[in-house]
Amino acid sequence: MSQQQDQRAKVSVRAIAALAFAAVVVVAFDQVVKALVVTNLPYGQVVPVLGGALQFLYVRNPGAAFSFAVNMTWVFSIVSAAVVVAIIVFARRIRSMWWAIVLGMLLGGALGNLLDRLFREPGFGRGHVVDFISTPWMMPAIYNIADSFICISMVVFVLLVVFGVNLDGTRSVSDRKRRGEQSAVATDQADATAASRPAPTADQRDGRDQRDQLGHDAT
Repeated sequence: MSQQQDQRAKVSVRAIAALAFAAVVVVAFDQVVKALVVTNLPYGQVVPVLGGALQFLYVRNPGAAFSFAVNMTWVFSIVSAAVVVAIIVFARRIRSMWWAIVLGMLLGGALGNLLDRLFREPGFGRGHVVDFISTPWMMPAIYNIADSFICISMVVFVLLVVFGVNLDGTRSVSDRKRRGEQSAVATDQADATAASRPAPTADQRDGRDQRDQLGHDAT
């Protein structure tokens, strides 16, 4: 029992380490790119990268991801902080490496934008998020690295739920599959019971044959 608990503890440590690593990588990537954007890109001017498919357009967004709700900066600061706290609290329950990476990307994305809101102008909690990625063919909004990782993590989140991967690494079994497994177990038990019955002895077979013969003679 203690060995199993130790193994689960090791898996938990690995999952938390993976979550933390993913979050740090996303935050570092997001903040470094934003610093380069602020230093090198002209504000409010389109810089073509791949024609009309990908453009850089440096703007400061006071709202949520993809430039939504621009007049609710404080609200989204609080929401981002709540998401960060919730992921940290639930981190100790994670045993699945997939969930650890997904929640790490989500944590990193939330922290990347939260840092902007906390420490960029015009003030603490009201800071404007640096956005610069424009893909007009896909959406009219402008976004950043943190937003991209948030969206990727949510897509993988949905896939993990659909495929029944739990936080502890176990797999949820669908009702149809569960009924099939129960039917197979019942069949195996019936076969095992039939196989365990003793075969009739020679005397029992002879007695049965004699009774059958007497019955035929009587007719």
